[in-house]
Amino acid sequence: MSPKGAAFLYARREMQHLLEPLVVSWGWESDQPGPSRFIDEQEYQGTRDIAAYLAVPAAIRFMQEHDWPQVQQTCHELVRHARQAVTALTELPPITPDSPAWFAQMAAFPLPPCDGRVLQQRLYDEFAVEIPITTWNGRQFARISVQAYNSPADVDALVAGLRACLPPTE
Repeated sequence: MSPKGAAFLYARREMQHLLEPLVVSWGWESDQPGPSRFIDEQEYQGTRDIAAYLAVPAAIRFMQEHDWPQVQQTCHELVRHARQAVTALTELPPITPDSPAWFAQMAAFPLPPCDGRVLQQRLYDEFAVEIPITTWNGRQFARISVQAYNSPADVDALVAGLRACLPPTE
């Protein structure tokens, strides 16, 4: 709910040696290393734009004012609805159990063999649906991500687009 760059990194001490910074600066191979290589490398990454940090209090207030736990639950239910509709359409089993432990506001659905790039472009051009279509292990997947501004009509548009663009099931 805040701009990129407003997050923080936490890593368990025993896992810190596995992490490398995305940006290197003063702490990289320091002439005067501190007691933690992880802190040396991660803490000082050059001059930072603090604008993202300044937006965090407003994001927290926004979430409080709009009952964000309820918004998250509503979004999860909409993903469940999408998952059920796409599964019924494709007749392909879901890749995870139907549980918040496996997906919250985002889920991937297997698709029948198709040209993912063509499908993604047609969904956008013909149905105003923007959704990533990815290939993994030779299979195509659609990944839906639902946010507070999405509605059941958005899911209906996705399903209608998939119905029109996917090859018929046998």
